[in-house]
Amino acid sequence: MSNRNPPLENGHPSHDSSNAVSVHRDYTLGHLLDVDRTVSNQNATYRYKVEQVEDKKGPSNELASDSTRNTDNKTIIWWEKDDLENPNNWPTRRKTLFVIATMMIVINSTMGSTLPSMAIPYMTAEWRVTSATQKDLPISTYLIGYVLGPILWGPLSEHIGRRSVTIVTFFAFTVWTLACALATSWPAFLVFRLLSGAFASAPITVTTGQLADIYDDPVPRGHAVAYFMAVTVGGPLLAPIVSGFCSTTIGWRWTFWVALIYAGVTLIVVVILPETYAPVILSRRAQKVRKTNPDSQIYAPSELEERNIRLVVTRVLTRPIRMILTEPIVSATCAYLALLYAIFYISFTAFSIIFQDLYGLSAGVTGLLFLPIALGSIIALGIFFMWDNYLRKAIAENRPWFKKEEHLRVPLATLGGPIFAVSLFWLGFSAKLSVHYIVPSLSGICFGIGFMLVFIGMLNYLTDAYEIYAASANAASSSSRSLVAVVLPLASTPLFNRLGIRGACSLLAGLSLLLSAIPFIFIWKGERIRAGSKFCIELKERKHKRQLKVEEQNRKDSENEQACREKENKTV
Repeated sequence: MSNRNPPLENGHPSHDSSNAVSVHRDYTLGHLLDVDRTVSNQNATYRYKVEQVEDKKGPSNELASDSTRNTDNKTIIWWEKDDLENPNNWPTRRKTLFVIATMMIVINSTMGSTLPSMAIPYMTAEWRVTSATQKDLPISTYLIGYVLGPILWGPLSEHIGRRSVTIVTFFAFTVWTLACALATSWPAFLVFRLLSGAFASAPITVTTGQLADIYDDPVPRGHAVAYFMAVTVGGPLLAPIVSGFCSTTIGWRWTFWVALIYAGVTLIVVVILPETYAPVILSRRAQKVRKTNPDSQIYAPSELEERNIRLVVTRVLTRPIRMILTEPIVSATCAYLALLYAIFYISFTAFSIIFQDLYGLSAGVTGLLFLPIALGSIIALGIFFMWDNYLRKAIAENRPWFKKEEHLRVPLATLGGPIFAVSLFWLGFSAKLSVHYIVPSLSGICFGIGFMLVFIGMLNYLTDAYEIYAASANAASSSSRSLVAVVLPLASTPLFNRLGIRGACSLLAGLSLLLSAIPFIFIWKGERIRAGSKFCIELKERKHKRQLKVEEQNRKDSENEQACREKENKTV
């Protein structure tokens, strides 16, 4: 028998302080995740690990999202073993369904980015827009929203929970998609696109945090991130097909009506999704206990934090920016992914120039030529799973090389970078009237393989390196790459007009080849870089403290069980 509080009939813990442990602890959102991530659901009742807190003010550190206020004989609830309310302990089926639901949400967001791509000639004709630069704005304004949104949504989800952020932002995204379908002028349409992008950026940022919430094992988490990247790439590739055929048959506005119908279906799924952020779940649990028994002093660690708005703004909401400026892993990853992301969006302009202007194909057929990129993305997933199987065997055989963090994820990016550069050279040198249009379009296979492998490798590495702050790290990555993707595509038409198809593609290929050295540098010096990282150092200390707490708790449980057995034997 352990020294844990027994459950009450209503499923809440006993408040008998005789079983409580007097401790000194820093109660912060970061330290909440220090404890053993386990809870119980035995006999359909909840049991909680409770600890009596003495007066103490915890030090401020980067792992805290707020300052910590003094506590006075508060009873703190923690996770107990096997509690199914802990997202880490959800059944595999529930986790799978949750991942599928989040992928539905992400497709809405990413498909929206390129939704007007093949419809732009028709809407600009209706509103008499002739400027080449303005014709790029329907996509660019959406991506401006991608720049601004993640800076808010990622850290906010680490403060108030994932579910609230997801519901509010997706509802707003649906409303602004409707507004795009009903827009009566070019300026109004661009404003609606900006607002759509700002709210659509939330799933791109929050989803990686949700995946980290439900998977503490890096293997299934890596699979989930791979699926996330697949739909991140697949959404923008589906949109030109929708807009191409809608615009040429039933009108460009139906492009947005189709997107609205899908968003409406997804909104139903969004509303029923559960919360995954551990601090919020524990906080609600404690509030429920206090509501049932107003005299109880049951609290979650996050409730003992002082809600200081100034600290929220200066520490929580600025965390992605500070990570870009102070974390070499984040800044280098952002630079590389930003270039590839910008080239990805430049391709929508490039395909129009190559396949519509040069080869004379229709908007609908040009949209279909993005399918080779989708095929390449699927092939990249196959490569990822082959690598993952190899990695599992290495772990099972206890090979020494897998113990280095950079050897787990980054090799995929070292393969994908050169393949991506080759695809651009292929496209540039084969796009000419003497060569059938199928030949340059097939370069999309290598494009998709390279793009996916780099993103899967680098985003997984980013998530593994920063763990509970994966949402902030990915917010930094999302905002920076979206910023570059706003600027560079605006110059894509002048770039192709001045340098020609071959010259423009060669320039982009050369830049991507240059930055493809970053994953190799991570493999070479990544361990040393992480050793000097403030975030990584504190996360390492957190893991060590958690392990010590688990060992101490196991020791106490063992001693108590032994004492109980001895007492029972004496009684007999």
